[in-house]
Amino acid sequence: MEMKKRLTLELRNKKPGEVKELVLDNCRSDDGKIVGLSSDFENLEFLSMININLLSVSNLPKLNKLRKLELSDNRISGGLEVLAERTPNLTHLNLSGNKIKDINTLEPLKKLPNLHSLDLFNCEVTMLINYRESVFTLLPQLTYLDGFDADDQEAPDSDPEADGDGLEDEYENGEEDDDDEEDDLDEEVIDDEEDEDDDLEGEEEEDGVDDEEDEEEDGEDDEEDEADDGESNPNKRGEKRKRNLEDEGEEDPEDEEDDEDD
Repeated sequence: MEMKKRLTLELRNKKPGEVKELVLDNCRSDDGKIVGLSSDFENLEFLSMININLLSVSNLPKLNKLRKLELSDNRISGGLEVLAERTPNLTHLNLSGNKIKDINTLEPLKKLPNLHSLDLFNCEVTMLINYRESVFTLLPQLTYLDGFDADDQEAPDSDPEADGDGLEDEYENGEEDDDDEEDDLDEEVIDDEEDEDDDLEGEEEEDGVDDEEDEEEDGEDDEEDEADDGESNPNKRGEKRKRNLEDEGEEDPEDEEDDEDD
């Protein structure tokens, strides 16, 4: 896609002055130059033109508020004085993967007082002896070169130690959550066991009541059976009375009457 057409799409019916970030990566530049971009983008703070076959930044408009410029994977070999003139407040510049070969090519960047981060990864200049020391000496305002400071400390945005601390915190929080879950599970198990004990006690009480009722019913049945036996069979009742008298040593009145008759 051509750069002009890409610009129109990226605007999305906005006015150029309303745009703060603009990404034109992988579109086609016109003869290796910037086209369609004007000073009307006066509030632009971030501009990315990665891999657009750019040979020069000579057509870059005046962008006073631009802070970060991405120009990696192009074919720029010089002409960086344009950046010093038209992007005076630049803080981050990425020129990795371009055709920069000499330290002197970077000298115009001395006029960018706010430039704190410069990336030249995969440029031929990085193969020079004492490359890092030479660049930091040439550009004393720099804090990071290719993602590292002069003491080889990595930039905060990609600091592995900071990332590790975050993971450790998440791990600790995960352990605490697991402990809480285990405590909740233990409480649930205890509650379930108490409910089971209550159910068993209730069943035993019901069984005890049922047994007592059964015993009472059996006693009543026995008494009823004895009463029925006495009423239905007088002879049995007489025989029982006679046995009781004999056991006590008394004579049955009927036997005495028989003796008197004799």
